[in-house]
Amino acid sequence: MLPELKRILYCTDLSKNASFAFQYAVSLAKTTGADIHILNVVEQLSGDEKLTLQSYILNQRSREEFLHQRLNHAREQLQQRQDYFWDVIAPAEKALRTRIVGCEVVEGYPVQTILRRSRELGCDLIVMGAHEKGWLHTLLGSVAKNVLRESRIPTLIVPRPEKKAPAE
Repeated sequence: MLPELKRILYCTDLSKNASFAFQYAVSLAKTTGADIHILNVVEQLSGDEKLTLQSYILNQRSREEFLHQRLNHAREQLQQRQDYFWDVIAPAEKALRTRIVGCEVVEGYPVQTILRRSRELGCDLIVMGAHEKGWLHTLLGSVAKNVLRESRIPTLIVPRPEKKAPAE
């Protein structure tokens, strides 16, 4: 007997490929009847970044407002991406929006936050997009790679779509 999918955690970094990965999450929800929880993790500031912030923004209230704006900006972007996705989807598919039962933007360390939320929500699958490979990937590793390594539930990493060749 195949495992049943009841809850999908779709993780987005708000990149173009993340939108492509969202199509897979919605398709899987349609096929299985699973609910989708959307998660965007805003990278927590490092110690050096916090020190720089304190050095240049001396007012405590202004620093707090800056940090609050980071999360609000991510929420606005996520809402815009969601609205666009549902606006351009086929009319017969619009009812799938009801499969989204949670949408959150949190500050933290992406890998740990994704894994923790997947456990807390009782998810059966994590869906996320892969990043374009480059020197940054080589130096830092990737969130997707580390989630895949550490997760105890199936994880679908959706690669970037192949660029279409120009029409001749």
